[in-house]
Amino acid sequence: MVYVAGKLEKAGSDSADEYFQALLQAVEKAHLSSTYLRKAYQLAKHAHAGQFRFSGEEYIFHPLAVAEILIILRMDSTSLVVALLHDVVEDTLVSLDDIEKEFGVEVRQLVHGVTKMRSVGHEAEKNLQQENTEEQKKEADRHLHLENLRNLLLAMAQDIRVVMIKLADRLHNMRTLKALSRDKQRNIARETLDIYAPLANRLGIWQIKWELEDLSFRYLYPDKYHEIAKNLDERRVDRAEYIDNILVLLRSELSKKNIKADVTGRPKHIYSIWKKMQQKKLQFHELYDLRAVRIMLDNIADCYHALGIVHTLWSHIPREFDDYIATPKENNYQSIHTAVIGPQGKVLEIQIRTYDMHEHAEFGVAAHWRYKEGTKAKGSKDKDYEQKITWLRQLLQWQDEEVDAEDFIDRFKSEVFQDRVYVLTPQGEVIDLPKGATVLDFAFYVHTDVGSHCRGAKVNGRIVPLNYELQSGEQVNILTAKHIIPSRDWLNPQLGYLKTSRARAKARQWFKKQDYDKNLLEGREILEKELQRLGVNQDNVNVLCEKFSRGDKDTLYIAIGRGEISSGQIASALQNLMRKTPTEKIYRKAVTENPSNQITIAGIDNVLSQIAQCCKPVPGDHIVGFISKGRGVVIHNQNCKNIQSLQEENDSRLVEVAWRDDHNIHYYEVDIEVIAVDRQGLLRDISTVLSNLKINVSAVHTRNGENYLAYMRLTMDIYSIEQLSSVLNRLVQIRNVVEAYRVTE
Repeated sequence: MVYVAGKLEKAGSDSADEYFQALLQAVEKAHLSSTYLRKAYQLAKHAHAGQFRFSGEEYIFHPLAVAEILIILRMDSTSLVVALLHDVVEDTLVSLDDIEKEFGVEVRQLVHGVTKMRSVGHEAEKNLQQENTEEQKKEADRHLHLENLRNLLLAMAQDIRVVMIKLADRLHNMRTLKALSRDKQRNIARETLDIYAPLANRLGIWQIKWELEDLSFRYLYPDKYHEIAKNLDERRVDRAEYIDNILVLLRSELSKKNIKADVTGRPKHIYSIWKKMQQKKLQFHELYDLRAVRIMLDNIADCYHALGIVHTLWSHIPREFDDYIATPKENNYQSIHTAVIGPQGKVLEIQIRTYDMHEHAEFGVAAHWRYKEGTKAKGSKDKDYEQKITWLRQLLQWQDEEVDAEDFIDRFKSEVFQDRVYVLTPQGEVIDLPKGATVLDFAFYVHTDVGSHCRGAKVNGRIVPLNYELQSGEQVNILTAKHIIPSRDWLNPQLGYLKTSRARAKARQWFKKQDYDKNLLEGREILEKELQRLGVNQDNVNVLCEKFSRGDKDTLYIAIGRGEISSGQIASALQNLMRKTPTEKIYRKAVTENPSNQITIAGIDNVLSQIAQCCKPVPGDHIVGFISKGRGVVIHNQNCKNIQSLQEENDSRLVEVAWRDDHNIHYYEVDIEVIAVDRQGLLRDISTVLSNLKINVSAVHTRNGENYLAYMRLTMDIYSIEQLSSVLNRLVQIRNVVEAYRVTE
């Protein structure tokens, strides 16, 4: 193999020694030290002797390939040494002490950081093997995987080089994914698309980002991948000829103005094409930016001069213009993007940037690498570097706030990888938040005390509700009061007060600090109220204890009181548990299905069934069937007073029934009682909320009571307990509504 223009190319024999010699040649060209590389290669080659990958290739080629990627990313010598050694501790008899003895403390720490995700306690894996059911094993395996990811991310935060090595490791694994089973391919590809590609994007490493995305897309959606690839190939010749003519014209016009520039065609990647097709609901032939050109110049002034020349040559499309030089993206990406109507009336996309901006876009944090041979980046580059990894350093703070691995990973995804909004404080400071963040999220971002004492907010000078979603450019002023305390409703995701994991974690921490007895009492009240308004039996408390892994009722109440378990989670748990929980009495053993009503009936074939109008059960309720005269099997809620009296007198006519556990949505009539202080427009507001939720209402009965109270009985179509909980939560948010609950009698 030989080193050619930033990559290694095969030449002759494919031995590992020849591969390593090509690496050394690349190291010399990059002016890096090779002092420890030879020793590291010999140790890795000896340690991995006799080991092979699933593809049949000798294992030593994997660490060599990882080192090659790091050379292209311009990483330092220490990182290359670690790349060669990153698997020896995990897969061979070499220990960390051996690594330290030969290469020093720094290399030991980096190797440990890269392999840390695999060293999660053996106790967890032992527990995984001891689980009884397949479902328990899958759940335990999922938690173990999340804990591994958490440890990996924390290791990354210790030293940014761990991120670079791990990204290179994942990239080579994705390149050789073909040898694994279909299930493993999909699992690894999904994790890559969810975690590693966005991580590369946030670090600004475009070269790794686009390849990880394309490879993941190929294994997750092979048909769509090959369809787009085929379309690209079919039009490649025409597109290349068109772009060549554009390049000649642009070079000529720039030269006339004495502007020195590199003008090249810009490749489009398959995943980005598919993503744009999805976002804009376009077909392949409707995409305009398959024809793309990039102009690179010496300075920013030349960039805007070149933009003027482009817009003089061709008419630009106003809505397709973005100036990321004036307003960089969250990963500090800078470039001018414009789309114009080019020759033959075809739309052409053009990017304009400086050489420094291009280096930054391609290599990200590696372009400003401070560890390289002991030197440090200076000036703005150093500032850019610090901005890029500040959020990664926050991981070390998050581990104290998020005890649960799943919460930690969710927070990492939401706060690192979501689209962002940029809002202003009253003093003009820019605050960066995930898209969809509310004014209450903003308050907790400023400070926990500001959030916990928030009583209102102004956006651009006008009062807004606390669940108002912020838009970029808005100025936010939080109104506080000394005696205001957080509401537990803030933690209910269905109410939309807190959208960011960071704010929810701070709110939960506040509740955790409150008095034990108070949390116990409030948790019990919240749960009892939730069960009552959903029309669910109070006996399900014990089942919920098991579902949420709480040893007893008090522990469950405290968790709810602290805000660790929301009413939405309770409804979801009830939905899942009740589907699986058998009825209390089994009347016959044979089971057949009645597809017309989505009910499983024990011991009876081809029989009509219908929902009882007295209690109107929905999926998630415990149910029992009563064999009626002339109406088939009538399905009742087990708590229904009518079925309880029938059970005493006609025990033989009761049959076991259960909801079918399919993936189709089926609607059931449910009665809901709404109590509110009467006012003009009340019914209109209720109807608007239900309409927005796409809830069909088949009947409404209203009556007036004492103290100006209005009572409304609504019959609506609901498909699950979970949806019912969401509807009730939204109804009680309406002004003047006192209470909303399900009627089961």
